[in-house]
Amino acid sequence: QVQVVESGGGLVQTGGSLRLSCKVSGLPFDGYTMGWFRQAPGKEREGISAISRRGGYSWYVKSVKGRTTISRDNAKSTVYLEMNDLKPEDTAMYYCAADPGPQEHLATDHALGILLLRGDFTYWGQGTQVTVSS
Repeated sequence: QVQVVESGGGLVQTGGSLRLSCKVSGLPFDGYTMGWFRQAPGKEREGISAISRRGGYSWYVKSVKGRTTISRDNAKSTVYLEMNDLKPEDTAMYYCAADPGPQEHLATDHALGILLLRGDFTYWGQGTQVTVSS
């Protein structure tokens, strides 16, 4: 049984930082592209970052690029999303998702971006809430 469990959300002030974690079990973690999505109340789900199977490639949506870092530890079957300089508009439920995606050598920025935009990842977590106060 595949489990995807996010943690690390919470309440933070504008300008603060958070590190979200996502632990995956029940699948060969290093065979999966990992993505982070978010959904704010009344808005559509948005793919914000993805990382290739071995971590050699990553992609960020423009709204978080430069203040967000995605990383993964395949030995721990965990993917991380470190967010800095948080803004009230970052308030949302954050979801982690896994998909086979492209093989590492095919995981170009463009391929990862397309995968996120399509949003049809295979496995999803329940989400962790991030609230940024002004």
